[in-house]
Amino acid sequence: MRLAQLIVLGLVMGVAAGWWLQRDGAPSDDTGARPLAVAQTSAAADSARAVPVEQATTAIAAPAPAATGDTPSGLLLPVQGITPSQLQDTFTDARSEGRVHDAIDIMAAAGTPVLAVADGHVEKLFDSERGGLTVYQFEPSGRWCYYYAHLQRYADGLAEKQTIKRGDVIGYVGSTGNANPEAPHLHFEVHVLGPEKQWWKGESINPYPLLKKGD
Repeated sequence: MRLAQLIVLGLVMGVAAGWWLQRDGAPSDDTGARPLAVAQTSAAADSARAVPVEQATTAIAAPAPAATGDTPSGLLLPVQGITPSQLQDTFTDARSEGRVHDAIDIMAAAGTPVLAVADGHVEKLFDSERGGLTVYQFEPSGRWCYYYAHLQRYADGLAEKQTIKRGDVIGYVGSTGNANPEAPHLHFEVHVLGPEKQWWKGESINPYPLLKKGD
């Protein structure tokens, strides 16, 4: 009986010793598993980051230009006494700080009346550092905004949300803002409005060919 117990005890000790030897001698799974897990996690993170980057790229993509023919027509030349033949296309002229001139400058004597180019309403009257005294006009459909800048003063009684008609005097040529006092002029822009209809936003289009077709 005692002999049988000794044999069983010996077998148990042998199995235990073999298990300890195998544990101590075998390479740890953790040392190999961790880099793999990190690599998989990193790859998954990179993949997850890739989607927002693509989405962001799409979100900040430049808006498509206005469709051909999607421009206002029948605009009145906005400076009294100036003819289409006197206009110069200054739309892409370079400006300070790397800016591009998104407008046409119409040279005229200070105090010359500035006229509304179309029917619409005064969306905003604003005195800015660069533009000086300015008028933002929306036309009735809300598709286009007309911007008049460097005004000497506004027409008497002009107010925001006021309805104006093509040819109405809205102000007078000046050199307020960053304009050269020795070269008074009207800075005039045309914007294609987005769905938000915000007066400080919009895609600029060249006013020169539009005014050349006017009266």
